[in-house]
Amino acid sequence: MNESTFTPGGGQPGAPARGQGSSESEGVGSVAVRTFAARYDAAPTTTAHQSMDGRQVNAMAGNSAGDESAELADYSDPHRIPYGELPEGHFYDPDAEYEPDPEYAATLAPDAARQRRERIGPTGRPLPYFPIPGPVSEPGPAKIIAMCNQKGGVGKTTSAINLGAALAEYGRRVLLVDFDPQGALSVGLGVNPMELELTVYNLLMERGLAPDEVLLKTAVAGMDLLPSNIDLSAAEVQLVSEVARESTLQRALQPLQNDYDFIVIDCQPSLGLLTVNALTAAHKVIVPLECEFFALRGVALLTETIEKVQERLNPELELDGILATMYDSRTVHSREVLARVVEAFDDNVYHTVIGRTVRFPETTVAGEPITTYASNSVGAAAYRQLAREVLARCHAE
Repeated sequence: MNESTFTPGGGQPGAPARGQGSSESEGVGSVAVRTFAARYDAAPTTTAHQSMDGRQVNAMAGNSAGDESAELADYSDPHRIPYGELPEGHFYDPDAEYEPDPEYAATLAPDAARQRRERIGPTGRPLPYFPIPGPVSEPGPAKIIAMCNQKGGVGKTTSAINLGAALAEYGRRVLLVDFDPQGALSVGLGVNPMELELTVYNLLMERGLAPDEVLLKTAVAGMDLLPSNIDLSAAEVQLVSEVARESTLQRALQPLQNDYDFIVIDCQPSLGLLTVNALTAAHKVIVPLECEFFALRGVALLTETIEKVQERLNPELELDGILATMYDSRTVHSREVLARVVEAFDDNVYHTVIGRTVRFPETTVAGEPITTYASNSVGAAAYRQLAREVLARCHAE
């Protein structure tokens, strides 16, 4: 985050233009932080914050009675640093303990009041506190994450873009790999795939081509892109006759691993050779899962494929988590699907759940992540929480 600051994109009334901001917020990492800075002096304590209706709410104990004499649980956290004393490239992120917007909370939990009171997450489990990650001295070696689901339209590309951008906000160097011939990830970052002369296809098939010749810088500081277009569809046929064809992507990414903290691969919606290449190269798999019955049916087949790759090609591969997307608890169907997934996979289901919001389609048109297009939106807060959860799982190993 030393290279630039983040401001929201177009479409937000009253938002400053990109690259502009007040002197008080200069160098601060996000709109949410500027909001925090503006009300910092008025905050009554560091153990409580205000909900949308103005009541004092304890972020950990969830005391929402509004009684000033009510006892608040201790919120002493070694990771917390007083505002104004943050090291360069690091910032306080109130999303770590945010009080959900009531309308957004309604999409995540049938009983929003219970969610606030008991800090119960949308999965029905107690929601842990994911600490603000500290800065890193130097990048690498990278953790390679494959966003994989053979069903289309479940949020793979959206999650890859926004998880990568959120990790970059926390000072991590991120490389996004568009490994889908449709080039959706490239389009989602404002790149026209049809105008590209070199893509990840050339990196796979042409010996002697350096990754730097294909890499593109994105508008997000600390996040780069290996783009793709329809040419990649030919690789699935051409790789059939190659020696060690399942490891082609792994060999292509190897020179880049020490330059990044995370490499996120957006897979195509199939279980073909390209997806097997992504799983062979990856350390972890994230499975975005739309909370809908047909999406649930395909998870068993995907986990079977992951197990085969573990046994035959990549013993280090792990299922990091299933990410529930497009969730709306106001529908019985969404709640039932999420409950089944938690029952079947338990701790392999992320506590973070991505709710439906109109902001995600808007970001695709804008060609940027939600963390910059609508930095203080609930969708951006959800992906920042996902980034903290991913980092917490990596550090727990």
